[in-house]
Amino acid sequence: MNARNSWSNVLTIVGGMGMVVGAIDPVEGSLLILPGSGLLALGTYLGKGERRVLVYKVWAFVLIAIGVGALWGLSTVGGMGGSSGRSMWWGVLILPYWVGWLMAICGPGNPRWFSLLGIVVGLWYLALSGIILTRQGQGDWAILVVIAATGVVALAGCLYRLVKQMKAKGMATRTACGS
Repeated sequence: MNARNSWSNVLTIVGGMGMVVGAIDPVEGSLLILPGSGLLALGTYLGKGERRVLVYKVWAFVLIAIGVGALWGLSTVGGMGGSSGRSMWWGVLILPYWVGWLMAICGPGNPRWFSLLGIVVGLWYLALSGIILTRQGQGDWAILVVIAATGVVALAGCLYRLVKQMKAKGMATRTACGS
């Protein structure tokens, strides 16, 4: 294995772990998720991955960067909703972060272990929405729906990717065995 592939693997592991650990708390975790997605894109570039996979990872990074910028910008000016004087619709500016994170977690070119960790993260968000549901009185249901939807989409996307990877591996094994 040459040095370029070694660095590609290291960057993919570090970036993937940053994205998964950061997902525990997406607001403060954005400080891990943003560089993690950049490391995933850089690891794909160094590993000489397919051009379409590289473009996909770069777009995921760009979306995360835009959404994280909006998230921290809104936090700087006092947030949204409640007594901030800003409508909850300002939250639409954060959607690229959500979409980019899901793209990076469930996207092509990730190793199988990354899909497995994505499933764990999806289950975490579903559990979190259940916890919020049991403790919520007359709170904001939109946040609950977004958290639950994130869990469902992450689960479905990572399961789809995992099944696709396993089928491809099965096909490669059958071809190598001469079946």
